[in-house]
Amino acid sequence: MPVLAVCESCHAEYQLRDEHAGRKLKCKECGAVILVPEIADADPYAGPTRGEEGPFGYDRFLINQKRISISEKYYILDERQTPILFVERPAHVLRSLGALLAAVFVAFAGMAVCIGIAIALGDNPQTKEVGTVIVLVGIVLSVIGAVVVAIWLSPKRHIFIYPDDTKSDLLLEVFQDQKLHFIRGTYTVRDPREGVLGQFRKNYLYNLYRKRWDGFRPDGTPLVVAREDSLILSLLRRFLGPMLGLLRTNFVYLRPGTDKVIGEFNRKVTLFDRYVLDLTADRARELDRRMAIVLGILLDTGERR
Repeated sequence: MPVLAVCESCHAEYQLRDEHAGRKLKCKECGAVILVPEIADADPYAGPTRGEEGPFGYDRFLINQKRISISEKYYILDERQTPILFVERPAHVLRSLGALLAAVFVAFAGMAVCIGIAIALGDNPQTKEVGTVIVLVGIVLSVIGAVVVAIWLSPKRHIFIYPDDTKSDLLLEVFQDQKLHFIRGTYTVRDPREGVLGQFRKNYLYNLYRKRWDGFRPDGTPLVVAREDSLILSLLRRFLGPMLGLLRTNFVYLRPGTDKVIGEFNRKVTLFDRYVLDLTADRARELDRRMAIVLGILLDTGERR
């Protein structure tokens, strides 16, 4: 019977033969010491079962981004490496390309008209200055018009969660509420059967020193706060970047208004995006697992990590 060992430092996972049970091994990813569970404790995650909550009935989820995909796609697994959910955020490549081409056309057409008017006015000193002003104003208005057209035609990038990649049954949908985010971006989470589950908000001003997302219930009361795990590390990331994964961005889930940690969202040291969403600290299950998973996806796609 294989034994599952998980590194507490980097969350790397190892399926080991039973003869390694009870021994100490060195993690190949980070070098930390791993205590392999005894056979009786080989599965550190015993429940809850799928039951009434279905795939959302767990406390620990593995989130793997699909490799080489135009749209952002994720497979969510339980700790036994069994796929339980599929997530897709369509890229809408053709529509986005059409919006870009339309914006370019508007910009060049507007500039061409203004230049044509300036040429028609001739080189008469009395009209030359007027023509120059028309060209300058026309360039500014053409650029503004191009931006407006690009935003108007570009698609919102919603997120959809299914039981598997056949996409036969929609479990959750996450709506991007605004096409363009200036200071705050919001996303509304909806269950097709139950209605709105809540909303997530991101204030871009917080990102200057420490990334943060706020979650709310349907009635607007605070549900959860997700922020970077360390203020010092977050500042180092701003100046030094990820440093090849050494300063990878991890988040903690907090009970609103407190520093009580109820969950962690940690990135593994891999080439492609792989995460561990650990909610075992939330023993009272105050946080809806559906909202917790959506928040994890937003922490990756919304932060463009």
